[in-house]
Amino acid sequence: MPLVQNYLFPAMWLSFLAYWWAISRNVKETERRESAPSRIARLVLIVGAAALLWLPRVPLPWLNQRFLPRGAWCFWSGAAVTAVGLLFAVWARRHLGKNWSQAVTVKEGHELTTSGPYALVRHPIYTGLLLAFVGCAVARGEWRGLLAVALVFVALWRKLRLEEKWMRAQFGESYEAYSRRVAALVPHVI
Repeated sequence: MPLVQNYLFPAMWLSFLAYWWAISRNVKETERRESAPSRIARLVLIVGAAALLWLPRVPLPWLNQRFLPRGAWCFWSGAAVTAVGLLFAVWARRHLGKNWSQAVTVKEGHELTTSGPYALVRHPIYTGLLLAFVGCAVARGEWRGLLAVALVFVALWRKLRLEEKWMRAQFGESYEAYSRRVAALVPHVI
């Protein structure tokens, strides 16, 4: 079991990142891209969240304290939630096809995607990533996991707000109608 506990989460995330990198080349040309400082700020928050989750200890002792009891159920339920989140993000990425980009962009011939996972939430990749971080936090069971989730939420919420602004400018009433019909991150909630 210790071998699985040490390597399952890194294996899931590294597989996800390898897949993400491998398919990132087959996209449309970019017409408009978010600023470098905006992308860097998001990256800093996400790297900080990852460090909180995967470092053996953090310098603030109270963050290393548990909010969930130690046990196999925390590990395995966290692993399941992480896997579901990563797979949901992959489904959304595949469904988005050539319109995808790492940064907030408007692509040449950009199309509004509202089917598949985009019929459930407007930003399913972000939903999947948040869910994956929640799973990691549950598996860790320490307060720093919740802080990591909060950092990722802030990073993705900032990105979401910019993306929403650009989608409204690009697609007008079509996007307005879509946003009234479909929640941003959690179906029927937010």
